[in-house]
Amino acid sequence: MPSEKILKNKQQTVAEIADDMKNATTVVFVDARGLTVEEDTELRVALRKNDVKYKVRKNTLALRAAESLGYTGLEEYLKGPTTIACAGTYTDAAKVLSKYEKKFANLTIKGGILEGQAVDAKVVKQLADLPSREMLLARLMGALNSPVTKLAIAIKAIADKDAEGNDATESA
Repeated sequence: MPSEKILKNKQQTVAEIADDMKNATTVVFVDARGLTVEEDTELRVALRKNDVKYKVRKNTLALRAAESLGYTGLEEYLKGPTTIACAGTYTDAAKVLSKYEKKFANLTIKGGILEGQAVDAKVVKQLADLPSREMLLARLMGALNSPVTKLAIAIKAIADKDAEGNDATESA
């Protein structure tokens, strides 16, 4: 039986992990075994720039934290060395980790949690391929602006044609 101090530390760690998961929009589980110090540092800097929490955690404690939040189906992702990335947006963690997975041979995305549901690595990579929020908003604005622009062009063409017709009658 673990001592009271060890038990309290583990309970505190489970509470921290649960809090990170609860406050995250997306959680990604990664196997970063074999990364060099330089590679790991580069990855962590990129994640920090995107406000992604990235910590190595014990699988059993992470699983307990997830279960306390009602998340199920994570057992297969929490095997072997696991690092957990928690992000406040849908795509930030997925984009950075997917980019570095292509760059570093020893980095592997295992799966994650999206809106309280366990998802596999394929879904995480699909999230990474989504355009940024700004790009989506720009596309929406372009789509909304297009009909108005076409209407303005048509009205101007009609006005120009009408002006040409009035000029012809005045000169005759």
